[in-house]
Amino acid sequence: MSLFGTSGIRRVADRDLVQLALQVGMAIGTLHKRVVVGRDTRTSGNAIRHAVTSGLLAAGANCSDAGVLPTPTLAVAASEFEAGVMITASHNPPQYNGLKVLNPDGSAFSPSQQKQIEELIGQPTRLDIRWERMQTDQVYTKAVEKHIARILHDFPGKKKLKVVVDCGCAAAYFISPEVLTRMGCEVIALNCHASGIFPHDVEPIEANLGDLMSAVKQNGADLGIAHDGDADRVMAVDDRGRFISGDKLLAIFARNSGSSSIVTTIDASMCIEDIGFKVKRTKVGDPYVSEELKKGGGFGGEPSGAWVFPRVSLCPDGIYGAACIADIASRQKLSEMVDSLPSYPVVRGSIAGTVREQTTLIERLKTELKPETVDTIDGLKLVFKDGWLLVRPSGTEPKIRITAEARDQLSARRYFDQGSKIINNCIREN
Repeated sequence: MSLFGTSGIRRVADRDLVQLALQVGMAIGTLHKRVVVGRDTRTSGNAIRHAVTSGLLAAGANCSDAGVLPTPTLAVAASEFEAGVMITASHNPPQYNGLKVLNPDGSAFSPSQQKQIEELIGQPTRLDIRWERMQTDQVYTKAVEKHIARILHDFPGKKKLKVVVDCGCAAAYFISPEVLTRMGCEVIALNCHASGIFPHDVEPIEANLGDLMSAVKQNGADLGIAHDGDADRVMAVDDRGRFISGDKLLAIFARNSGSSSIVTTIDASMCIEDIGFKVKRTKVGDPYVSEELKKGGGFGGEPSGAWVFPRVSLCPDGIYGAACIADIASRQKLSEMVDSLPSYPVVRGSIAGTVREQTTLIERLKTELKPETVDTIDGLKLVFKDGWLLVRPSGTEPKIRITAEARDQLSARRYFDQGSKIINNCIREN
């Protein structure tokens, strides 16, 4: 039984998810006896919270309800518990919900921890449920203020900035504007009220942030901030109203971290190495970044907007990230920083279908494209003198994802087209 994806459990919120939440709660409560639970603003959140809590209490765990809050806020609170359970589907549409399970250091449950939960659910007779051990839940009220205090500790003084904040009517709706206001910023709020029906797709990508970019220009703001559904992500708009790509924002954070080495994913731009950082690359997915940061490092992240600051926790923290961006913008215009960074053409796409003989595909790609080096940490990455090609099977759909980056547009397109042709031939030969 495989329940967990790269970022927890996500499903359409229906009877099956409610039943699964109860089972997951019982499994977690069997393994961990002090658990804190939080949720985002989705309309199904309270029902799923009751199911998870019932499972935890039935298994004899002490359960504390932290209410509606961002995932990184719950992660900071989890340091006082054995585990945290966040009810969220992150940037998925409002009809979805799910569960993220966190360790006291803020990191997501590891594959081995997830397997324990799956095994308990698959063998329900192992769940130790007895009436005399069942508990009563409690309310935990310190999470938000604890998180705010931790952030402000690192960013003292007043930042004289005008900031537009789009929280998407999701979990950051109150805490992100509050943090920036306490930092001295003039905050212009967009969608900063609680609603389980998001006003736009809540994934913070350029296509979804037209209102934010317009508001930054119209108000003469110094920057714009956007979060996803549970605020473990943050992306930014510069003072000229331009969306800052994830790769450039990664470089800006890295420069600001004071660390000579950073952790990022295999699909991040090669500009990170080009500006002088020693880079450790992981599989795609912020849990892999966090896991690598346990071995050391001052900063890590992936271009999707998940930024990990280990001095706070190993959970990607969009609220801390927003404060960090504001601090950076108080010292230099973001547009100047963005324009100073190298930028290389990237071509992304996917091909519907699967390849049964993966070894055949790999050998064809290597033989026909003749890369200088090959990386198989996540799919197949072919590295050339002037760029790279990444081929990865989708973890959620019958598709093969392709990304190419090079120092010029023609080379990026050539690598992408050559890889696509080989993949299509292998699919047809299945």
